[in-house]
Amino acid sequence: MAGFEEAALERVRVARARLQAAHEADDAFEEAQAAEELEDALRVAHDHGVATDAGDGR
Repeated sequence: MAGFEEAALERVRVARARLQAAHEADDAFEEAQAAEELEDALRVAHDHGVATDAGDGR
């Protein structure tokens, strides 16, 4: 796996974990930031042809 692809997938993984943690902590501000980061990470991965298991076709 190429370095960029690995980094993109790691960014998505970390963003998902951050979103889950914020949700579990009932932290609305952190959850909003984490959701934004995840959206951006998925967009970058998609734009560069990196397949994720987003469930939204990305």
